[in-house]
Amino acid sequence: MAVPKKKTSKSRKNMRRAHDFLTPPNVSLCPQCKAPKLPHRVCPSCGMYKGREVIQAEDL
Repeated sequence: MAVPKKKTSKSRKNMRRAHDFLTPPNVSLCPQCKAPKLPHRVCPSCGMYKGREVIQAEDL
């Protein structure tokens, strides 16, 4: 069974974990209603996607 010869230092452990942090989601503005929305998704407030109405605003 593989057993480490030396203890991993705090510095080396933290350098290995440096890229494991969470990033906030990218938010863009809807060109029609200027509400925040996730990119490549239908706007939750007006129902528009790429300049056309995909879902009715009453359905939201």
